[in-house]
Amino acid sequence: MSDLSNVSVVLPSLDPDEKLTAVIDGLLEYGFSDIVLVNDGSKPENLHYFEDAARLHPEVHLLTHEVNRGKGAALKTAFSYVLANRPDCLGVVTVDGDNQHHPADTRACTEAMLASNHVILGCRDFTLPDVPSRSRFGNHTTSLVFKIFCGMTISDTQTGLRAIPRKYLPTLNEVYGDRFEYETNMLLAFKNNGIPFDEVKIRTVYIEENKSSHFRVIADSWRIYKLILAHFFRYTASSLVSFVADSGMVYLLSRCLGGILLDPALSAVSTVGARVVSSLLNFFMNKKLVFHAKVSTGASMLRYYALAIPQLLVQWLLNQGIYSLFGIAETQAGLRTLIHILVMTVLFVVSFTIQQRWVFAPQKSK
Repeated sequence: MSDLSNVSVVLPSLDPDEKLTAVIDGLLEYGFSDIVLVNDGSKPENLHYFEDAARLHPEVHLLTHEVNRGKGAALKTAFSYVLANRPDCLGVVTVDGDNQHHPADTRACTEAMLASNHVILGCRDFTLPDVPSRSRFGNHTTSLVFKIFCGMTISDTQTGLRAIPRKYLPTLNEVYGDRFEYETNMLLAFKNNGIPFDEVKIRTVYIEENKSSHFRVIADSWRIYKLILAHFFRYTASSLVSFVADSGMVYLLSRCLGGILLDPALSAVSTVGARVVSSLLNFFMNKKLVFHAKVSTGASMLRYYALAIPQLLVQWLLNQGIYSLFGIAETQAGLRTLIHILVMTVLFVVSFTIQQRWVFAPQKSK
């Protein structure tokens, strides 16, 4: 069994009850010897749980927010404390205070982190029959959205059990968000910064159908989903800007070169010139603003055009193939336009997926 003396448990809590005491007792029993407990602005009637924990257990260090600032802020407060006061710490493991993480699972995730030097996510099995329907639906939906729009396969996007090597704490401490959206942003930061992560299967425990959770279904769900979908919205905006630039360049080049070149040369030059300008604009917007890619410009540009150029050919082949298959004549302009739009929409989504998973995908840290 691994020595856990150089791993700090980060335990944020708001308005706890006796379950917090059970969590701390379980962690100590399973070999953890440094627990950073954060009181995130709890009510006066709940403060004795924090005071008793710090008084009875020298392994517990209590940090306090005078007012409720959110789970994300509590996690970052603890991360900052560990970085400043635990120079020999190899990493942290975050645990929820509602006793839904078995200490054996906490230890297993921590040992996996120490062995691999990767972030470890403790993931529940939502196919089990005793999982509350709200939790099952929420996690399945969020995992699907993560896979489609972020290119990340995570079986439990809302897990609070996460073992994190020390070297990643400064990066994660800069991640935006103070409430539940912080944990979602943390997952996105893994992708943006090439932080490797693995999953460890843990027990699926729901006490009183998770009634003690402080998760606000509407407000916190909106905070989370707008972060996940942000990439796609920015990608759409980038494409619209590039389309306007392309159209504007065609007009500008046609006006400037109209007295010099004749069709079809004028059409070819204006179209190619506009496409070069708009594609370069699209590339740099996608790299900097959409995917926030920290990758080589040269390598990612080669991949970008390796995708973009064949895509133009595929678009033409699909259009012509559909026209031929269904016998759509040149005179049926409305139907041909509709098919063109449908093909463009499909390729738009496909291109988004390939760009985030290949063109601008960061190299994982070792």
